[in-house]
Amino acid sequence: MSRRPVIIAPSILSANFVRLEEDIRMLEAGGADWLHLDIMDGHFVPNITIGPPVVAAIRKVSKLPLDCHLMITDPDQYIPAFAKAGADYITVHVETCNHLHRTVQLIKSLGVKAGVTLNPATSLSAVREILPDVDMILLMSVNPGFGGQEFIPSLHRRATTLRQWIDTQGFDCLIEVDGGIKLDNIAEVYASGVDVVVSGSGIFAASDPQAMIGKMKEACRNVGVVEV
Repeated sequence: MSRRPVIIAPSILSANFVRLEEDIRMLEAGGADWLHLDIMDGHFVPNITIGPPVVAAIRKVSKLPLDCHLMITDPDQYIPAFAKAGADYITVHVETCNHLHRTVQLIKSLGVKAGVTLNPATSLSAVREILPDVDMILLMSVNPGFGGQEFIPSLHRRATTLRQWIDTQGFDCLIEVDGGIKLDNIAEVYASGVDVVVSGSGIFAASDPQAMIGKMKEACRNVGVVEV
């Protein structure tokens, strides 16, 4: 089966915020495709990160697609602000949305691509009905909240099943994975049917983060899709 090239989305959660613009320039030069921005509220997840002003500042210094992952309790309240700040993708957690279809339509009404995120223990069935309406499903391969966690292997089975659902129905929906992905496991993750790989410490902890992006892309070349 023909595959689209892997999309590498470095997570700036692992960047040096004192020199954030410098790190972003480095990622761009290394061939990063997107920038992944982890938005945490200290309520839905046990950490607090950035808000719309930082997203707007990043938008001013980079033309890369900004992939905003809202790990917040009341996403509907803040979606317009992140859209105005320059987000290209906004993903919300199914666990936080009482009316998921309404939230997805809100994102799309603002001219932003809509994604839905699932925690590792949340059943895939929670997004089956929304697949025709979204641009991306983000599967967490760690429990959200902190970078540098260990990859949860059940991701492979979940991604392969989701890929089958999407392809069988002919939906135009990307699969993104976030959590614990490094050079030694990215090819297997991509082979599960994933399109977009988020990596934070896997890139920034490398001796040469810029070169690591290229190594990750090379590892995914000529990888097919695992059959269910």
